[in-house]
Amino acid sequence: MSPKRPPDEGDELLARLGSLTAQARDRAARQRSRVELALALQRGMLPSDLPVAPGFRLAVQYAPACHGLNVGGDWYDAFSLPDGRIGLSIGDVQGHNIEATAFMGQVRVGLRALASVTGEPGDLLARTNDLLLSLGSDLFATCTFMRLDPATGVLESARAGHIPCVWATADGKSGIAEDEGGPPLGVVAGMHYPVTRYRLTKGGVFVLLTDGVVEGPSLSVEEGLDQVVRLAGVAAVAGLEADSLAAAVIKGAERVGHEDDAAVLVVGHDGLVTDVPRMQPWSPAARLSPGRPRHDGV
Repeated sequence: MSPKRPPDEGDELLARLGSLTAQARDRAARQRSRVELALALQRGMLPSDLPVAPGFRLAVQYAPACHGLNVGGDWYDAFSLPDGRIGLSIGDVQGHNIEATAFMGQVRVGLRALASVTGEPGDLLARTNDLLLSLGSDLFATCTFMRLDPATGVLESARAGHIPCVWATADGKSGIAEDEGGPPLGVVAGMHYPVTRYRLTKGGVFVLLTDGVVEGPSLSVEEGLDQVVRLAGVAAVAGLEADSLAAAVIKGAERVGHEDDAAVLVVGHDGLVTDVPRMQPWSPAARLSPGRPRHDGV
């Protein structure tokens, strides 16, 4: 019986490669499990249905981030308030992981709970800001909260460091709803959030969104907002339904390869109106400069 051949360098290399391959498969499996967990947690913290408001249509679209664990920070919400008005919120939590998802749930639930006490947008954001600070988290969130009165079409809006909304009217005018705003939630205690009032008229739309919708590897926020402004204007003239507009906006984000979560909440008005909003048309050349056109309020 001949003695066993001692392993040569080739055998050792193959064994080493096999071990590295097995480790890579294990890491990939763990990564997939973490992504699936984050996505499931994220989906579970978003609303399953939207309130019904006569004369208005609400629609939402959501696209998770395209890469790895970059999920968890964005949310949208719409719910009925005790006085019959509708609360609308959209926001983005710092970070892209399971911790951000959990914090997003706290923000969303906090907004809903406090809205039963005060639906006034500025006061609501101020209270939510102090609530988040009391939790002692290192995370913060940007947010826009609106209160819609279906009887009048009036939208009251307050913004905490969040990207502005987009509006359009049935005659094709469109622009950016420029609230004065305040800092993100969970950063500085005792902050004040000014309220801006708009009136949504027949055939008009408001588009609430997160920055993942308008920012990509080759697309600046300003350019992305320009695209949504133009799309909203065309959609309003064509009488496009709110859900179709929301889908078109999110598809635009996917075409530019968004790397962040992307959330869209569209409010469309198809009921009878008596007032015309005092808004100035958006000028693409103005972009986000301090002097860009804005509405005068109702």
